[in-house]
Amino acid sequence: MNLNRQRIADVPPGAENPLNFAVMQRDGSILDMVAEAIRHKQTLLAFQPVVLSRDRSRVGFYEGLIRITDETGRVIPARDFVHVIETTELGREIDVLALQMGLRALHDTPHLRLSINMSARSIGFAKWTRTLQHWLKSDPTIAERLILEITEGSAMTVPELVIDFMDRWQVRGICFALDDFGSGQTALRYFKDFFFDILKIDGQFVSGIARDPDNQALVRSMVSIAQHFDMMTVAEFVETKADADVLASLAWIVCKATCTGRPPPDPLGNRHLMCVPQVDAHLTTDRMAYTL
Repeated sequence: MNLNRQRIADVPPGAENPLNFAVMQRDGSILDMVAEAIRHKQTLLAFQPVVLSRDRSRVGFYEGLIRITDETGRVIPARDFVHVIETTELGREIDVLALQMGLRALHDTPHLRLSINMSARSIGFAKWTRTLQHWLKSDPTIAERLILEITEGSAMTVPELVIDFMDRWQVRGICFALDDFGSGQTALRYFKDFFFDILKIDGQFVSGIARDPDNQALVRSMVSIAQHFDMMTVAEFVETKADADVLASLAWIVCKATCTGRPPPDPLGNRHLMCVPQVDAHLTTDRMAYTL
């Protein structure tokens, strides 16, 4: 018997290349780890403030970021698993968990305004829809304080579905944010039909903008687009005062600040904001709130 042929026969389909096989094993291990964490409800919701450009001491709203932990309580960096689970059932389950924790926070904190991330793939997912309907029925004030964030790449996978989804929920008072704008390829013929309320500029155009005239020009153009469509603008990855000052001079933009645990009430008071970033490595469990 040819031993080489036998070895090849034992390798899973698609893994004939040793590198591909190693990647498949790694991704499978990550999926198992995340699935186990979800099964045991090892999830937390971190709050990231979005502050006003003209008064950085004021919070316009918070972004709720789900965190998955291992059995020791250590936060598993999202970059280690998002790319693996985003197209799987696990990805939709994480969307449901994030929504559950976010809606509970909105119910428990009457003046809180909160954004929650979701994938376009969760549109039509019965469990996700039931969760939203349940909380809106129990507390109708939640809708006008909830912002649902959909990434540019996710929205463009099923643009017609996203447009219909937004139409159905915006009449209930829910706001929508287009996340990571500029990172993908938004078709302008769809963009004018989306009617997003908030435009979040991708961090690659923001980080170090004080020293980059090209990115200053690009961000100025993005802000102009947002203003034309009456959208609030948020800038991600604002890490220095110099970058924040440049963004504030370009327009009323937004930046994200360090995660601070349970947020105090602070309603959204302006259409155009600014913000400061928060790094995952700085997150600790004592800064988390709302676990399931």
